[in-house]
Amino acid sequence: MSRSPAASARKSGNGGSPDPRKPPYSVSAFWPVVQDWDAAYSNRAAVPDHAALFDGWARDAAAFRDSCGSRARLDLPYGPGQRHRFDLFLPEGTPKGLILFIHGGYWVSFDKSTSSHLAAGPLAHGWAVAMPSYDLCPAVTIEQIASQTAAAIAAAAREVDGPLILTGHSAGGHLVSLMMCDEGPLAAAERARLARVVSISGLHDLRPLLGTRLNDSLRLTPESAANLSPALLTPLPEVPAVAWCGGGELPEFRRQNLLLAQLWAGFGQAVLALESDGDNHFTVIAPLADPGSALTAVLLGLPA
Repeated sequence: MSRSPAASARKSGNGGSPDPRKPPYSVSAFWPVVQDWDAAYSNRAAVPDHAALFDGWARDAAAFRDSCGSRARLDLPYGPGQRHRFDLFLPEGTPKGLILFIHGGYWVSFDKSTSSHLAAGPLAHGWAVAMPSYDLCPAVTIEQIASQTAAAIAAAAREVDGPLILTGHSAGGHLVSLMMCDEGPLAAAERARLARVVSISGLHDLRPLLGTRLNDSLRLTPESAANLSPALLTPLPEVPAVAWCGGGELPEFRRQNLLLAQLWAGFGQAVLALESDGDNHFTVIAPLADPGSALTAVLLGLPA
């Protein structure tokens, strides 16, 4: 039995016409205008207990190195400088390949010694893990750090056969993303072995940092910021990439995470952008120490 036009009108609430109170569009994304660029990128201010977390990194990393015994080869040189060293952690048996983890610290702080424990997850799956230090700004530029990173990857790759997976946190996420750009400094031999890149809370567009006090140390110019921004460069084809950040991070880091996937899609490059529930900028990397974590699975290309 068909309904009368009047009944249909009552059902729709407006005679079947669109509700004039509802705008004819939907909001797909909204990012507030940044008023304070220092606050927008100040992870330490956003995480009040960051000092305790850093102490925990150092403690856990030292304990992990001690536990590895002969499977930890420490302070291997990749260049002439005091910080041009990497630690190599080897699994039981023949490695399936090599993972490079590049530490963060806004290119101005930290070194390899705070990250050693994060090798535990990949090691348990049979992968070797190398972790380099690099010189810091303002003594050097980010471009020089990128060249050092490429040299560290090459040196570590000579120690372990098989595919290469690159990952890094924050500034390290920027550096590994830059390594998989056509304009980046990674050599052809290492590019040929590149199997996957995972940027964790990475900075993929450096131009916003021009408005921060941090740039007093970074010394970026509009030209260099653009030239060193992976999101603005050309990704290497057919290399799987993942951008991962914490759901509790600052809005700018969540935006930067999406940005890589959005802009590289224009080159036909598939980038998976993921967020881990609740993690802040300093807790987001902790799951790498767990062989059964989702982050370790994503890093290795395993089912989560």
